[in-house]
Amino acid sequence: MVEERHPLPSRALGDTSVSLSVVGLGCAPLAGLFDPVDPAVAAATVDAAWAGGIRHFDTAPHYGAGLSEERLGSALASRPREAFTLSTKMGRVLVDHEGPWDIWGEPNGKASVFDFSYRGAFDAYLGSLERLGTDRAEIGLIHDPDDHRAEALAGTHRALTELKAAGRIGAVGIGMNSTEAAADLISRADFDVALIAGRYTLLDQSALDRLYPLCVSRGVSVIAAGVFNSGILADPKPGAHFNYAEADRRLLARAQAIATICERYDTPLRAAALQFPAAHPAVASIVVGARNPEEVDDALAMYAHPIPGALWHDLKRAGLLAEEAPVPS
Repeated sequence: MVEERHPLPSRALGDTSVSLSVVGLGCAPLAGLFDPVDPAVAAATVDAAWAGGIRHFDTAPHYGAGLSEERLGSALASRPREAFTLSTKMGRVLVDHEGPWDIWGEPNGKASVFDFSYRGAFDAYLGSLERLGTDRAEIGLIHDPDDHRAEALAGTHRALTELKAAGRIGAVGIGMNSTEAAADLISRADFDVALIAGRYTLLDQSALDRLYPLCVSRGVSVIAAGVFNSGILADPKPGAHFNYAEADRRLLARAQAIATICERYDTPLRAAALQFPAAHPAVASIVVGARNPEEVDDALAMYAHPIPGALWHDLKRAGLLAEEAPVPS
């Protein structure tokens, strides 16, 4: 039996009653992202997260065309429902599909397609609950509405707002990669939370320009995902990925320069990559994707790894970190 720690500290989202652990598990990898995942390993990954104190689990219908939600729901079925927070996403619905299957390694005869309609949001939400085996998800996020903003506000956002008013969800948000599109949506409608992937990391601090200040001013909590920028900040070797594509030489050199300063202080690059985004006052939680228990255990160890303040000072002095970026104290 895995020894369980106490739950990690939690933080509230905006002015809602929803709270989540300071580290969450991103469940896209459980659906066979790029390569298949043994169902038993997927269940063990959720178990390791729970044992490590994680109580926030983020998923979406898009992840493996429902497979992530099914595996997550099954793994959490024996846990007390009031003890954890689920976030899932609307803006895509599942349709029958055969043939090439994008980035997912386990075809199941389904695929996700964009649908930001009012009706589509309710259909997506009910489908998610069925796959998760639960009666509610605490957080509903509009998934990748970058090129469908007007439709997403008129349809998905309106539906999520009604679900919140009816007590079916506790917080309404967006789940996106781009900062400008996210800032545009937040400036135009009421949101409680924004899950933003890859835009506030050791390699990309573009969220500092407009998005994070806007979130602070409007009381929107941020969940920071993609903290390793697709892997380059976990292991910056030739061929490493940045934002799902092979990193160019300039980015690779920059990541290696950051790693060199980390080595000077006996600090793994992974530890700095995990702890840096969590220091911003807008950020309530970071989400780390994992496909096996070892990756969960490593992430939690890196999150707790002591980092001397001088490391952050040296990164700024070398021009590798924005001068105005808050750093862990």
